[in-house]
Amino acid sequence: MKSFLKGLRLGVPIGLGYLSVSFTFGISAVYNGLYWWQAVIISMTTLTSAGQLAGIGTIAAGGSYLEMLVSQLTINLRYSFMSVSLSQKTTAEFSGVKRWLMGFFMTDEIFATASSQKEVSTKLFAGISVMPYIGWTLGTLFGSLLGNVLPDSLMNALCIAIYGMFVAIVAPVAKDNRSVLCVVGLAIGLSAAFYYLPLFKGLSTGLAISICAVAAALFGAFLFPVKEDGADGR
Repeated sequence: MKSFLKGLRLGVPIGLGYLSVSFTFGISAVYNGLYWWQAVIISMTTLTSAGQLAGIGTIAAGGSYLEMLVSQLTINLRYSFMSVSLSQKTTAEFSGVKRWLMGFFMTDEIFATASSQKEVSTKLFAGISVMPYIGWTLGTLFGSLLGNVLPDSLMNALCIAIYGMFVAIVAPVAKDNRSVLCVVGLAIGLSAAFYYLPLFKGLSTGLAISICAVAAALFGAFLFPVKEDGADGR
């Protein structure tokens, strides 16, 4: 119980952040034709910020199932790597269904918080995950129901909250790492090209995000490879 309560405390800041950030998804979902309860169900069953926004963009653009599949795999593949990485710190009780649940609740912030612990038990991870899950779901609910009621100034602020979260994650690393800065710059340039150039106007948002992510990742992998320990022969 002590481990669960510790995890609960660690998850409170994430949950509060998700409460405002997921507001954006709720607003976007309803704006693009979904019912409020559909938006809530999506948040409860997927829990992936960028993936959900890309999915809504694909639906709104009338994209195909293949486009949806490609975009979701590209955007959410990182959670698989995070789960594998975190499994190096999990206790022996993490097995079977519990590992599947860990993968389901894995987000960037939950991964970062759990990774900072020396050992991750099922109770600790469950505690960390509770508040983010509740915050993400409630934020979606509030956004989908109150999107047309709140003042425009507050709406505009909430609508960019999710992008602010990603900037807060990437900016400190890009500031200190030239290779990350180059990769981020390329991704931004490609994204702008897909948005503004008439040639790419017919491309769905989800597929555009996938292309930008894969191209930027390949660019970084070829130009700035990370050497493994012992790779230099020492």
